[in-house]
Amino acid sequence: MKNSEMSGSSPFKMRLVHLDLKGAPPKVSYLSEVFPLFHALGANGLLLEYEDMFPYDGRLRLLRAKHAYSPPEIKEILHLATLNKLEVIPLVQTFGHMEFVLKHEALAHLREVALFPNTLNPHEAEALALVGAMVSQVMELHPGARWFHVGCDEVYYLGEGEASRRWLQQEHNTKARLCLSHIKAVACHVLARHPATRPLVWDDMLRSIPEDQLSASGVPQLVEPVLWDYGADLDVHGKALLMEKYRKCGFLRLWAASAFKGATGVSQALTPIEHHLRNNVQWLQVAARGPADVLQGIVLTGWQRYDHFSVLCELLPVGIPSLAVCLQSLLHGGFTEDVKAKVENFLGISNLEVTDFTSEGPGSFPGSDILALVTHVSLHLRSSVDSLLERDRLFKVSQRRSLNHPRPPRLPGQPQWAHLHAWVCPQVRERLVQPLPPQAEARAPRHGPAHPAPGAQPAGQVERRGAGAGGRPASCLLSGCRGGVAGGERAAQPEAATGLAAGP
Repeated sequence: MKNSEMSGSSPFKMRLVHLDLKGAPPKVSYLSEVFPLFHALGANGLLLEYEDMFPYDGRLRLLRAKHAYSPPEIKEILHLATLNKLEVIPLVQTFGHMEFVLKHEALAHLREVALFPNTLNPHEAEALALVGAMVSQVMELHPGARWFHVGCDEVYYLGEGEASRRWLQQEHNTKARLCLSHIKAVACHVLARHPATRPLVWDDMLRSIPEDQLSASGVPQLVEPVLWDYGADLDVHGKALLMEKYRKCGFLRLWAASAFKGATGVSQALTPIEHHLRNNVQWLQVAARGPADVLQGIVLTGWQRYDHFSVLCELLPVGIPSLAVCLQSLLHGGFTEDVKAKVENFLGISNLEVTDFTSEGPGSFPGSDILALVTHVSLHLRSSVDSLLERDRLFKVSQRRSLNHPRPPRLPGQPQWAHLHAWVCPQVRERLVQPLPPQAEARAPRHGPAHPAPGAQPAGQVERRGAGAGGRPASCLLSGCRGGVAGGERAAQPEAATGLAAGP
C-alpha cells in the first residue's frame, strides 16, 4: 500500500522523522538505504538537526566537526529525500542547547552565564549576529524550505547573566519578556530574508507564559510551536488545554512531537518499543481532542545524545523497529494485529515483540545486523563487559599508584573481546560516521551543574514532562548533573553579521 493511500486515516498531515546528527550521524550511503523505508512506513518529511555536522564556512568554520558533511553531501542528502518524497526541515539551535557553539574559547564570551556553554546571551548584538549567520548558511543549502526550526527550548539560566540581571531590575521587565524578545528577533531575521519560510520553535519556554503576554508579544504571528512530550503516560487532557491556549494567543498552526528512540535513558542501548508506542498512540488521542486544521503534523524525535557532551543512547539502526511501529500506528490509528503484520513485513521480522527485546530474528532492514550485535552484547554479554571494565578500572588505579607495569595484564577472555571489537566496529562504521563522543574543543566544560539535577527545575524554567530539548531527554552536560537532549557546544566568535537587531 502506498504512503499516500495510508495517510488518509492519520490526523497528522506531516509525519517527520527527526535525525539527531550530533551523535553517530549516518553516512550518506546509509541514508540512501533507509530513506525509502521511511517513506514506505508512512513518513513524508525529515527534521534534520545538524548541530556540528553542518559544513559551516568562513568565520563559522570552527563550528563544524571533523567529520562534518560536505556541501556536496548535504545536497545529496536533500536529493535522496526528494526522491523519496521526504520534505526536509533544517533545525538550528539559536538560544539554548548551544554547547557546540559556545564551547569554543573564541565564543565563550557570548554565554549567558560564563561557566556554562548551553545558553546564549540575548543582550549581545554579536550573539544575534552569530545566530543570523548560522541560519543564513544553513538556508543557503536549503533553498525553498517551507519551514525552518530555530530550537529555543530549555534555555537554562536565562536571566542569570550580569546583563540580564541589570535588565530585569528595570520596571516591567521579566524573563518571559526576555525570552519572547529573543525568539521574535530570530524569527524576524528568518522571515525578513526568507518570507516563504515559517519558523518553528519547541514550545516548552512558552507553556507557562500568560496568554495576554504571548498575544501582545507578536510571536504568535511569526512562529509555529512544536508541543513535545515523550512520556508513556502523556497527559492527554493537559495537552488539549495547552493547544487551546496557544490558539487563543493567535498561533494559527501547531505541531506535535513524540519520540521513537533516545528518550528513556542517557545511555540506553536497546529501544523500549512499548514505551514509544504508548507515547505516539496518546498523541493520536491529543489530536482527536482539537480542531482538525490546527495540528500541522508530528515530529517523531530520535535523540542520539541528551546533549553535545553526553554519551550515545540508541543508535539509529537499533531504533528502526520502534520507528516502524510508531509510524504505522500513527497512520492507521493504533497498533492492531494487522498493523503488527505490516510492520513485520516491512522489517523482515517473523515475530516482532514490543514488550521486550526478544523478537524472533533481527530482520532484514538496513542496519538490522547492527541491531543484532547490540542486542547480543546488551542481553548476553553485558555482565562480562561490566566485569571487564571494572577490572580495567582497577588496573588503572593500581597503575597510577605504581608505574612499574609496562602494559595491562592479559585478562581472561581478552582475545574473545578483541575479536568482538573487530567484528562490531566495521559494521557500525560502515553506516555511521562517528560513533565516538566528540572531544571538548578549546575549553572543556568545568565541573558544575550545567543543568539541574533530576527532578529539579532550573530557575525561570517551565515544568516539563519526559525531559528533552525541544523534545530531547535531559542528560548530563557536566559531571553529576542532568541536562538537555540534542545539544551543541558554543563556538568561537565570528565577525558581527548584519541585519539582526539585538534583543532587549
